[in-house]
Amino acid sequence: MATVIPLSDASRRPTTFPFVTLTIIIVNVVVFIFELMNGESWVERWSLIPAHVSAGHDLITVFTAMFMHASWSHIIGNMVFLWAFGPEIEDGMGPLRYTIFYLLGGVVAMLGQVAVDPHSTVPNLGASGAIAAVMGSFMISFPADQIRSVLVIFIFARVTYISAGLLIGIWFLTQLFSLGTVAQSQSGGVAYVAHVAGFVYGLIFGRLFGAVRRPQEMY
Repeated sequence: MATVIPLSDASRRPTTFPFVTLTIIIVNVVVFIFELMNGESWVERWSLIPAHVSAGHDLITVFTAMFMHASWSHIIGNMVFLWAFGPEIEDGMGPLRYTIFYLLGGVVAMLGQVAVDPHSTVPNLGASGAIAAVMGSFMISFPADQIRSVLVIFIFARVTYISAGLLIGIWFLTQLFSLGTVAQSQSGGVAYVAHVAGFVYGLIFGRLFGAVRRPQEMY
């Protein structure tokens, strides 16, 4: 069994520090601590339940659910992916556009899940859909970049370099054909439909939000 863990873009360096990406990660960690402190009832209150949203209730959960996670592995996996791809997109768009782009990506992902399964009462949560939007934007903006990654095969691991187009493309096909996730959640979680919706949003609107400043290339 092979797993690829992306670490960073080895082809370019952002020209500014990724404050927004770091802030998003901190917010996710803080919210996860609140989840641990307040228990299952608090998680269910702020998670997105498609049946509630489709009935016009608890609409705020479209936003709150994208900052929540089901387990340590869920949040760690998601934040690793965000840190690998977020800084370059933030630098290209600028902090304000990137913030709006990220939040809208999360909303589109959550609403995509509601649209496909509007009567579901299973709580949905996770940043995966918003991160998929970032990955979609990266795919359309820097497909040839080499991503420094850890390749794990059973108990063996090594650092390698994989093109963004190949790495993200395989990830996307996994979402389409094997119900995969950015970071697997064992209880509820954002389904693959949300990932696909977020990714397609990123492909379409990544350029519209504008990579107005190119991160410094390191070739």
